[in-house]
Amino acid sequence: MTTRPIVVTGTDTGIGKTVFAAALAGALGAHYWKPVQAGIDEDGTDAQRVAHLSGLPRSHVLDEAYRLATPCSPHLAAELDGVVIDPNRLALPQVDGPLVVEGAGGVLVPISRTQTYADQFARWGAPVVLVARTTLGTINHTLLSVEALRARGVPILGVAFVGDAMEDSEATICAMSGVKRLGRLPRLDPLDPEPLRAAFAAAFNVADFA
Repeated sequence: MTTRPIVVTGTDTGIGKTVFAAALAGALGAHYWKPVQAGIDEDGTDAQRVAHLSGLPRSHVLDEAYRLATPCSPHLAAELDGVVIDPNRLALPQVDGPLVVEGAGGVLVPISRTQTYADQFARWGAPVVLVARTTLGTINHTLLSVEALRARGVPILGVAFVGDAMEDSEATICAMSGVKRLGRLPRLDPLDPEPLRAAFAAAFNVADFA
């Protein structure tokens, strides 16, 4: 079983990245950390959603380094809150066992006026799982995300798709990028812990994350 950090990032916002991170963290028995939370909706924070969906003990869901009020890009949310995001507070936490770290939105979302999440991933040096939707536009968004990560030397474990099966899009992305197709998590309704665990187990091989 892996003990290294794994970063979960996405090609866009609202594509199911947090749900996938919850499933992965639960399957690995990992700790979970989202360093910057910008905005809190009716479902709470992403950490609260992960605590519910993953089945992890609450002690495995770590507090954010920054919890910002406005649901927008972290760089602007921080400015609106009068906060300066200190890169030193974004150092990966030391935990016993594996760690799943979730970014925000897509790979080039700004953390500050001079730094994107992809830049931070490069500083961490941890392998990344790129979560991609399966709907129209995903080929372009995913290939651009892969290029942005590779330009910074960020190692990519593979692509995890979320949504209805779109065999040609999924195959095209992986053939053109050379990135491994890890699996596809279907949309679940209702979205509850047990169906999520079962869907992840059916679609993904935990050994691919080791």
